[in-house]
Amino acid sequence: MEKLTASNLVAFINQLDKKSAFNYLNPKNKGLIQIKTIDSAEGPIKFIRWNPTKGETSANRKVESISTEMIWRIANAPTPNHPVNIDRILGASYNTRSVFEALLANTSQFNFCYPGRIESMNGVSKVKNGHKHIVWSPENPHTNGVTNKVNTNIVISEVPTLEAVYDSLVLPEPKSLSKFNIALDRRHAQIQVALYFIGHQLNFRTWIAQNDKGIQYQNKKIGEFDGVISSLRDEKLMSAYEDAIKAALLIDCIWFKNGKLMPAVMEVEHSTGVTSGLSRMKNFKDKFPPFPTRYVIVAPDEDRSKVIHEANKPQFHDLKTLFFPYSAVEELYALCQKRKIRGVTEDFLDCYMEPVLSN
Repeated sequence: MEKLTASNLVAFINQLDKKSAFNYLNPKNKGLIQIKTIDSAEGPIKFIRWNPTKGETSANRKVESISTEMIWRIANAPTPNHPVNIDRILGASYNTRSVFEALLANTSQFNFCYPGRIESMNGVSKVKNGHKHIVWSPENPHTNGVTNKVNTNIVISEVPTLEAVYDSLVLPEPKSLSKFNIALDRRHAQIQVALYFIGHQLNFRTWIAQNDKGIQYQNKKIGEFDGVISSLRDEKLMSAYEDAIKAALLIDCIWFKNGKLMPAVMEVEHSTGVTSGLSRMKNFKDKFPPFPTRYVIVAPDEDRSKVIHEANKPQFHDLKTLFFPYSAVEELYALCQKRKIRGVTEDFLDCYMEPVLSN
């Protein structure tokens, strides 16, 4: 297992004894935590907490909740044996973050540690005592229900994290208001914007779905941005294949390079089923001569299992689908915003996209 999901974290915690009381990782916090119920495979996790040093008992304590949203935010962060700071991921959000941290550390899959912290002042760098981190250690599990502190030589330089920033974005008028969800459609459009700017940074020309060209970004329609293709008939690769052009009209994003290459064909699946995007790409592939490219589903991180399941259906095998999670899109987009990338090849994209076809 190289990546975690919310259901993984919930399953780990579900193995803890519901009758036991668990300590916080911070020894100064004398409170206790008890799991009450877990509502579904992805949470929420219901618990109570009390502090015996203040005369409190478990009786009649308010039942609180660790939300599915919070569980997913943490699930997207760990990689094996890499320290993760829960407070840094969640910021000031969620007053249950220390509870979640304690429960994770009590599972057999997670340890905790205090990596060193690089502090730079006046051009001089020193290694100081670091903050508490948890570590996912799937290859070295410990006893369930107890915490395990590990020593580490890892030192962390806490440089500012990358953030993806979207300017003013206005959606085109929907054809059917009855099925229009402004929040979902806005998120879909933001990811299309990010894909355009990533492509532009890598010197790709970008096709944006015909029905999305009216999206206004930075007070200009996205169809008017430099490098956005107005007609697929203008692309050398496409001009001779009318059926393929028709099949591609509603594909969310296609990258072209130098009139000779097509680095990726991408469907953003935020508010619709994964199958519809796979079907559009499959229809396009069947109408276009065999050509090397990437067929990519771009979707929220939490939809990874759904993408894997659908992409492995027999009718989609020849797409050899890649999964480009939102977190990876925005990491690359933020990098493009902060550092003007130059000199990388399109193979650079493979660092951010995950093959999902089973052997």
